[in-house]
Order: sequence, then structure tokens, then C-alpha cells
Amino acid sequence: MEDYHISEHNSFYTIGLNYKKADEAVRGKFSLSEAGITQLLTTAKEQGLDGLLATSTCNRTELHGFVQHPYQLVKLLCDHSNGTVEEFQDIAYIYKNNEAIGHLFRVGTGLDSQILGDFEIISQIKQSFNRSKNLGIANPFLERLCNAVIQASKRIKNETEISSGATSVAFASVQYIMKNVSDIAEKNILLFGTGKIGRNTCENLIKHTKNPHITLINRTKEKAVKVGGKFNLTVKDYGDLQAEIRKTDILVVATGAQKPTVSKELIHTKKPLLILDLSVPKNVDEEVSKLEHVTVVYLDQLSQMTDETLERRKQFIPEAEVIIEEAKVDFTQWLETRKFAPVIKALKMKLNTMKVEELDYQSKKTSGFNPEHAEIISDRIIQKITKQFANHLKDENVDSDSSLELIQKVFQIQLD
Repeated sequence: MEDYHISEHNSFYTIGLNYKKADEAVRGKFSLSEAGITQLLTTAKEQGLDGLLATSTCNRTELHGFVQHPYQLVKLLCDHSNGTVEEFQDIAYIYKNNEAIGHLFRVGTGLDSQILGDFEIISQIKQSFNRSKNLGIANPFLERLCNAVIQASKRIKNETEISSGATSVAFASVQYIMKNVSDIAEKNILLFGTGKIGRNTCENLIKHTKNPHITLINRTKEKAVKVGGKFNLTVKDYGDLQAEIRKTDILVVATGAQKPTVSKELIHTKKPLLILDLSVPKNVDEEVSKLEHVTVVYLDQLSQMTDETLERRKQFIPEAEVIIEEAKVDFTQWLETRKFAPVIKALKMKLNTMKVEELDYQSKKTSGFNPEHAEIISDRIIQKITKQFANHLKDENVDSDSSLELIQKVFQIQLD
């Protein structure tokens, strides 16, 4: 990547881990909170990195950035999470340059999601870029790449049926409840946590179960009130959690905390209680599953549910891959223009210097010389000349390296 004049560092890498080789417990160790990502990016900037994205979801944690060696990214991740380098090496992947670019396209377009066609990740990629940009650690390459992935994602969603049917973590949880709980409309349901997954689950519960007995609890009550008001649901204080668990038949936990929020001590029930934990790391302590009358279902069990919808989606993978290849070609063409951008810029400066010298000479020699008109005409000529050279270099049939060398030689251009 050093030929493209994008970063001070040699190569673009992706390092990370996902659901394919890392279970919930391991993914939980490497997961990053919002504050953790901000601290990681801040540290990276202090270390001299000039282009870095960080994403952490329930299914994956990844860093995408320019470094001299991928270990710099591995160390950043381990220093800001609860995982170790040794654990990372056992389950991780590292991609470089074109492979890293291709990987981000597959992730952002839902082809690498645990649930095929799940497009929730694209909003997190947008957030990741905006966060990096606000912290001053995003460069033109990352901006162009993220935009290309976003556009490819939109095309796949609009032009194929790979995301047809409701199949997400939120929907999978409701699907599980409906298949395993009888008389669902009569059961008491408690939703603990009203973040994005919690809100989506809440909407799916209302839509598919027609259950009027849904109660919301969130550490920050205002957020629960906002969701509860939208759907006309009961909202309780965080301090009422234990009492509400006693009354409920189904507990859905989506708090997104870094440590378990539902412990064995919170649960005292003599009737069947189904608990669904939609969080990574796990927010329901594993000891809870040992309690009598209690069934705990964790995220991985829900994510592995396959149905006719998922099977149907697979037939649209080839269409999606064609769109991705088209987007990658466009991105690569833009990337190639970065290779000769410094030469075109230097050429323009050289022509401007020649213009200034010539206009100065003609203003002294030619009577009635109009410098304003001459300035306009010469600027337009320079613009046309540089555009002609740029179009020549973009031609896929042209050896751009040889052409760049010739331009520098003819115009005596020295690049820094």
C-alpha cells in the first residue's frame, strides 16, 4: 500500500475473531465497550497510527487499519480487552491488503454474518468510521472503503432477496419462544435491557406473540420509558428486577454489560422460567442454568437456528458476490488513482510555475496585456492538460508506472 500515498505505514490489515472459531465466552473476553473502543483509538493515535477502524458486536471484534506489522493491532486489542495474545492466536484471523478489503466487503454486506443476510453490522461499520473520523484517526482510504461497502450493502439489499424474511437475533429469540412455550399470549414476559437488540426483540414480541403482558426494565429508566411509551408497555424500576423475575414466565436479557447482570441470587421461582440471554459477553451467570425449573438459552444456541428462510437466502449469494466484485473494482480503480495523484499534483504545480513566469514576462513585454484574461485562459489550459494526463494514467491498457516515470523525467518533477 506504500505506493498509494495513503498512510505512513506499509500495509492495511484486518485482525479479529468471530463466531466461527470463538465461542461466546472467548468473544466476551475480547469484546469492547464504546468507552473501550474510544480509548483504543486514542492510544493508537498516540502511537502514530493514521487510519484505524474498530468494531465490536455480539458475533465479532475486529480492527482494520494501517500498521507496519499486524502485531501492533493484536497488542492494541489485547491491551484494551480481557483477552490475551495467546488466546487470540488460537482463534484469530489476520488479513492483509486486498484480502482485508475483501473481508470488510463480506462482513458489511451480510455474507459473513452468523445469520446470512443480517445487515445490522453495516450500521456499526458506519458508527465505527464516524467515531474514528471524530477522533482524527480516519484517512481518505478508510472513508472511501467504508462508503463503498455501504453502497454495496444497499445494492444487495435492494437488488437481491438475500435479506428477505425476518431472521435476526431478535427474531430468532421470539421464534424460539413461540416454538417452545405454549399459550404464549397468556404468559408474563420481562425484557431486561432496552438497547438496540432489546428494542428489536420487543418489537418482534409484540408483532408475533400478540402478548399484552410485557414489562420493561433498564438500568437507565428513561430509556425503558421511551420504548415502553412507544408500545404502551409497563415499565418498572431497576430495583424491582428481583420482584419482577418472581412473577415472570419468560425473561429476555439484552443488557450488553461486560459482566453478568442476572445472578443465581436474583432468581427465586417455583414455576418454569425460560431465560434468553442475547448478550455478549453473557449477561446471565452460568450458575443460573443449574436452578430447578429454570431453562437458560444463550445467544449461540439462538444464532444456530436455521429455517427455510435461511436456506432460501443461500441461493442469492452468487448475486450478492457479483455486486461485491463490481464495488471492489470501482474501489480498486479509485485506489489506482491514488498512486499517481502526487505526480499529477506536482505536474500542476510545475505548470503553474511556468505560467507565472510567462505571464510576468508577457506583462512587461506586451503592450495592452490583460493579466486577468491571461490568468483565466492559462488556468483552463493547465486544467485540461492535467486532466488529459490523469485520464491517460487511468486507462487500464496503459503501463502507469512507466508513464509516471516519463512524466517526472520530461517535466523534471522531484517528489518528496
